[in-house]
Amino acid sequence: MMRFKRSEKVGDQIREEISQILLRDLKDPRIGFVTITKVALSDDLRIAKVYYSVFGGEQEKEESYQGLESATGYIKRELGRRVRLKYMPEINFLFDDSLEYGEHIEELLQGVKGIGEEH
Repeated sequence: MMRFKRSEKVGDQIREEISQILLRDLKDPRIGFVTITKVALSDDLRIAKVYYSVFGGEQEKEESYQGLESATGYIKRELGRRVRLKYMPEINFLFDDSLEYGEHIEELLQGVKGIGEEH
């Protein structure tokens, strides 16, 4: 039987709740098409690294980051109401570039495939 660390379970729950807060409660126009991709919690549940991706260019990324940073207090309070923990973790938003990296790899593979079809 597989055992999961408590930090992983709580991280998944926090990811779901933050996604709902961004979707339903937060009205900051700077936060555009933001997707919470992952939450990594420290083993003591004191620090949450919240990874997010943004649909758009560099300006949208920067504006979304500024919006998320300014909403951190509100998000933390809402999490406190929704998730029962002894201590609410410190939230750090980090941009997740794995989707962009995957897209870049896909473009490279398409380029290689195109070269192979020419010969």
